[in-house]
Amino acid sequence: MGMLQAGNNSHAMPYRDEHLTMDFTQQAVLLDSERMTLTRKEYELLALLVQHAGEIIPREALLMQVWGYGAEIRTRTLDVHVRRLRKKLGGYADQYIETVFGIGYRFQPFHAPRFCLPQAIRTAVALGA
Repeated sequence: MGMLQAGNNSHAMPYRDEHLTMDFTQQAVLLDSERMTLTRKEYELLALLVQHAGEIIPREALLMQVWGYGAEIRTRTLDVHVRRLRKKLGGYADQYIETVFGIGYRFQPFHAPRFCLPQAIRTAVALGA
């Protein structure tokens, strides 16, 4: 994996899905249209994960980017902050923040469940087969 681009994320496009919205310019996070109250480090951690959605980010990279800790530092800070973020994300926590054991964490965008086709469409498809 290459170097993570951190730092000034105020020009990043906002993230938005069915439940979560992140405005990097305003440093605002909404969950189901309710503003989330995050500490600065919680926000920085979530912003970094969201901006690299779908990528596994190693623990060492997260600790360096968010806290400035080198690889030689042994700390549970990251785990504590992820646990707090998950608590604040409530029922969506497992959908959004994935633990990749022995490596790091990955943010997964929310994917709406698939819905059944309406009866009229199913009937038309069956008739055309």
